Amino acid sequence: MQPSTNQNPSNPGGRLTDPVRNPEQAPAPVRTKRAFFLLLLTIFVPGGAQVVAGNRRIGRRALVVTLTCWTLLILTVAVYVFDRAILISLLARPSAQLTLAILLLLLAIGWVLLFINTIAIIRPTLLAPGARGILVGATVLALVCTAGALGYGSFMLNTGRDTIKNVFASGPEMEPADGRYNILVMGGDAGANREGLRPDTMMLFSVDAKTGKTAIISFPRNFQNAPFPAGSPLADVFPTGFDCGNECILNALYPVVEQSYADVYPEGSNAGAEAMMDAAEGITGVEVQGYVLVDMAGFETFIDAMGGVTVQSGGWVPFRGPQRDDMYVRTRWFEPGELKMDGAEALWFARSRYFTTDYHRIRRQQCLQQAMIKQFNPQTVLTRFGDIMSAGENLVETNIPQDQLGSFLNLADKARDSPMERLTLGAPDFGTSSDRFSTYPDFGLIEERVDEILLTASGDAPEPTPQEKPEPSEDSSDDGASGSDEDGGDGGTGGESSDAGDTAGSTEATDKQDDIAGWGSEAPTAQPDGSPITEDYLIYLEQTGQTGLLELIAGDNDECTT
Repeated sequence: MQPSTNQNPSNPGGRLTDPVRNPEQAPAPVRTKRAFFLLLLTIFVPGGAQVVAGNRRIGRRALVVTLTCWTLLILTVAVYVFDRAILISLLARPSAQLTLAILLLLLAIGWVLLFINTIAIIRPTLLAPGARGILVGATVLALVCTAGALGYGSFMLNTGRDTIKNVFASGPEMEPADGRYNILVMGGDAGANREGLRPDTMMLFSVDAKTGKTAIISFPRNFQNAPFPAGSPLADVFPTGFDCGNECILNALYPVVEQSYADVYPEGSNAGAEAMMDAAEGITGVEVQGYVLVDMAGFETFIDAMGGVTVQSGGWVPFRGPQRDDMYVRTRWFEPGELKMDGAEALWFARSRYFTTDYHRIRRQQCLQQAMIKQFNPQTVLTRFGDIMSAGENLVETNIPQDQLGSFLNLADKARDSPMERLTLGAPDFGTSSDRFSTYPDFGLIEERVDEILLTASGDAPEPTPQEKPEPSEDSSDDGASGSDEDGGDGGTGGESSDAGDTAGSTEATDKQDDIAGWGSEAPTAQPDGSPITEDYLIYLEQTGQTGLLELIAGDNDECTT
């Protein structure tokens, strides 16, 4: 019988060798296939290369870790699909983030060591020079995509943990009041021409503690005569309310308390924010548990970190843009329709009151808030986590406890697909701007309407019926509406530039301008020659002094949807 021709001449015993564990005698193509097979095992089944070709003890331990990680990942995906509220609540806790960051870092280090060991098992010197170069490149790419990704994830989690600790308060979780969380959200900045911080945007978010359904109650910045609830330190300071006239508009309360009455609030608290919470509670009759103070410059950065925000605008919205060589005015215009805005554009959209009133911009702010909540979804957080966390630390100050962040994120997630009920304590929900409801508010009527909108938001009541507008007061001072002053009344990033509007709540708008800019007027939909309205046409109107027509055209720019 002839000896087998498959025997290797260098193997005199006639035993067949295993090319995976003993590649020296294998042909070059086999060694190349073996190298990339072991590399793929390390990528997809860490520890697999060691089991089949290296130290089996190390390989078995690595496989146990690998199988455990895959099991946990599958369970995490299942929890996310069936009840992601649990997952969000857990991952929002700084302690859980720290634990996960450490685990990811250890896994990244372990994976790097496995890759190094796999290269040692492969023995690149056995490969042809071309295959050796490809192997090195593939290994570097694999390291970046696997261990590198885990290391980056660990870094991002630690960054998020630091942000949460720096922004959110410590202490026990808040309890809902009558089944709702009521959080006052304020936006403002301390411009160079302003004495202290003035929150030009004030909104009370009332969120159902179970369903997340939300009502937004907006306070005009020029709201007057704000009362304070019993038990508030300011109830003794201002026993008849914040009612000294135009000097005591609502957004002036923050700096007044910070400068003169901070000692009536507990040491270490934000006295201005606490005072605003008390005022919001006194005005609405709703217990306010927390506040969020948003820096407007930080707001711009946050929108950019989210990748922009999209709204459907119902009208032409002016903003102060770069001056064109062929025009001497700097007013530019957002067109009606879908607007995909970056941070600077979103800030202008939210704050502009050129040719309109404070009430127009309040409604645009409500719309923008809803758009942000709708678009601030888990996918956005995951893909832009680092940018969002970096922006978040410069964005807000709040007394919301760290441990409550998870439950609030869950409520925000539930609220994304539900329409928000909106109420403005002034025009158009309480008459027109010329009725000056914000100057002479009816607090009984406000509490009645607030109760209605909260019931509607919870799904426990039909839509409220329209209310008759109040009779205009004989003693009427302006309600804070602003016309088209050249400074704009809004700073894109630098705050309001209208000193009168900031310090006394008065403006230069006339009653006639208020009526033109009111919601009952019809705006032209085309130029006189029948062609569509364009930005150039609107700039022409401003250059020729036709501000009344511009007010008509801009009069519906508060109509927007998400």
